[in-house]
Amino acid sequence: MSTLNKKSVDDFNAKGRRVLVRCDFNVPLKDGVITDETRIVAALPTIQKLINDGAKVILCSHLGKVKDGPNEGESLAPVAVRLAEKLGKEINFVADYNVTGEAATAAVAAMNEGDVVLLQNTRFRGKEETKNGEEFSKELADLADDYVCDAFGSSHRAHASVAGVTKFITEKGGVNAVGYLMQKEIDFLGNAVENPVRPFVAILGGAKVSSKISVINNLLDKVDTLIIGGGMAYTFSKAEGGKIGNSLCEDDFLDYALEMKKKAADKGVKLLLPVDNRIGDDFSNDCNIQIVPTGEIPDGWEGMDIGPATEKLFADAVAEAKTVVWNGPMGCFEMSNFASGTIAVAEAMAKIDGTTIIGGGDSAAACNQLGFSDKMSHISTGGGASLEFLEGKELPGVAAADNK
Repeated sequence: MSTLNKKSVDDFNAKGRRVLVRCDFNVPLKDGVITDETRIVAALPTIQKLINDGAKVILCSHLGKVKDGPNEGESLAPVAVRLAEKLGKEINFVADYNVTGEAATAAVAAMNEGDVVLLQNTRFRGKEETKNGEEFSKELADLADDYVCDAFGSSHRAHASVAGVTKFITEKGGVNAVGYLMQKEIDFLGNAVENPVRPFVAILGGAKVSSKISVINNLLDKVDTLIIGGGMAYTFSKAEGGKIGNSLCEDDFLDYALEMKKKAADKGVKLLLPVDNRIGDDFSNDCNIQIVPTGEIPDGWEGMDIGPATEKLFADAVAEAKTVVWNGPMGCFEMSNFASGTIAVAEAMAKIDGTTIIGGGDSAAACNQLGFSDKMSHISTGGGASLEFLEGKELPGVAAADNK
């Protein structure tokens, strides 16, 4: 994966060029109002750089899943309004559900240097977008001279607006580059995994072992210590003959859990699992709670968080680290009585003098919610994409950019 030396927006002259920028404007909407504008703010540096360079900036993004065809509820109209406020300039929003039709062509033809056009939701083209349709890819490329991908959260998907478009930009002699947001993700996630300052500690949580199999496997080849918490840990506990009551467990992965323990031992990697658990007699915040050693959860009870001894064990391991990557909470952090383990890990990471990377998704939400975001070196904007990076996979959106 040393191929991560990609052309960025700093590596070509965009003056007077039509530059198509794939952003991640997949923002949460409630009754047409944007409730969290993090992704819009994250896109601004790249957009501003291109405006300053005198490019004609054409923005595109998906929003939502668009299951029932194009609809106003999933239109990018609210994004256009917020974006105009943030940039302090007019945005020409092409509301046409066809995305790349005559309205888009006309809007682009009328652009001056420094102008910004926002196209409609790319998923309004349905399977043409998600199945990487050639025709839609070509229509997008026809609007532009160069292409910049700045949508890390979508970069693991080989969609038309992420990957397909680059082929046609290349054919016409244009540049395919990454934006500042993508560059930061590649620098942090790529370097953390491929070239970490040691000791390198990875922390994996969340519900399922099955969704993290390749990640565990890949990280065991790279880390000094691997910490496993969250719902995944009960599969490991049961595999070792422990009693787990009603806790989450994937019985199909018991052998796999033992295999991973053996791999860690063979490689001299410290594999840390919980030594105690906070358990409840019902899946709710106000259930009865007790703390028991791992493997001793009584029938009718379920593990909801790591226990205090585990919090100390994990925090001590983090304290010695120079690079920490964390993906997935330690328990049901959205319930205040079971947030303690996740808080303990976040606090330990916030204290160290090293590189701390949060791999998007629930861990990013937990960090935001618990107020630790500004203490971390990097919080990834893509949950799925960051996991695939940690698996050592090449992401289509990264692969499609030109090498320097």
